[in-house]
Order: sequence, then structure tokens, then C-alpha cells
Amino acid sequence: MLHFMTSEPEQRSGPVGEPDGFGRLWTPHRIAYIQGEGKPTGPGAEDGCPFCTAPGASDEDALIVARGEHVFAILNLYPYNGGHMMVLPYRHVADYTDLDEAETAELAAFTKLAMTALRSASGAHGFNIGMNQGAAAGAGIAAHLHQHIVPRWGGDTNFMPVVGHTKVLPQLLGDTRTALAKAWPDA
Repeated sequence: MLHFMTSEPEQRSGPVGEPDGFGRLWTPHRIAYIQGEGKPTGPGAEDGCPFCTAPGASDEDALIVARGEHVFAILNLYPYNGGHMMVLPYRHVADYTDLDEAETAELAAFTKLAMTALRSASGAHGFNIGMNQGAAAGAGIAAHLHQHIVPRWGGDTNFMPVVGHTKVLPQLLGDTRTALAKAWPDA
């Protein structure tokens, strides 16, 4: 259940303290992401790449859903929808063309497994799947290739994101990771 600390609109203040009629959902934790904190500065874990350091942590702490020989599936820390997963190689490469044949094959296979797990665990009706190659294409962490698997449901585009510019995620990331890990098909 989601809880928001709010007050009546007439009691709220504008950004400089002037009263206005708007409610606000403050998300100060996102400023680090917006300002680029934690983005890799070089070729791997030693330079702060979160995708290189994640495999060294427990699955629960890193939100890893499944591990393969060449790739792993992890929940997105800033999801577009509940269950938003990414599949990425262990090796720190930036471009799809940099993957070797084994990495390419396992990335494709893990994408299919992620879809199966999401359908099983959450009843997803459809998916947005894709990669943003390079910062100019919108990659948040352009230095380490990652493929997004975003589950979708009929009617999931509702008034909250359109009018309220707010995403409602019905489950904690840790609980989502547990459900998806249990639903991950055996290879």
C-alpha cells in the first residue's frame, strides 16, 4: 500500500514558499541519478560502473533476478513500470556490436526468459524491449550495454503519469525481485 504525506492544496506552498493549489510528490533520491552520480567514468567496476559491481553482491542486494554464463538479468533501480528488468553482459562493453557470439546468444535467450518470468509472475500483457546505444540515444549508463524489458498491461497508461507525472509502483523492488527469481524458467 502506498502512503503519501500530503495536506490540503490550500495549505501547500509553491517552490519559493508562496501558496498555490498544486500537490507535490517529492523524489529527492532521484537527483543523484539526474546529476549523473554513479555513472561509470571508465572501463569497469574500478571506475564505478554499477553494472560491473552488481554481480559481486548478493542477488537480493543487487536486485539480480538470474545469472547466466555471459549475462545476467537485474531489476532497474529506476523502473518505468513494476518489473522493469534489464539483461546485460558481465563484460563491460558499450555497443551491441562489441558482444561476442556467446554473449549475443545468451542476451537473446535471457530476454526470452525474462518475458516468460514476467508473464508468469505478473501477468504482463505486452513488453517494450530495447537498447539505447550511446548517451545521444538516451542511454543512462552508456558505457555498459543493457537491454530493457519493460512489462506492460492493458490500461497501464493512466492519469497518474499523464496528468500527475507520477508512476505508481505497486510492489517494493526487493519483493519484485523475489517473485521474478521464483518465476524464472529453468534453462
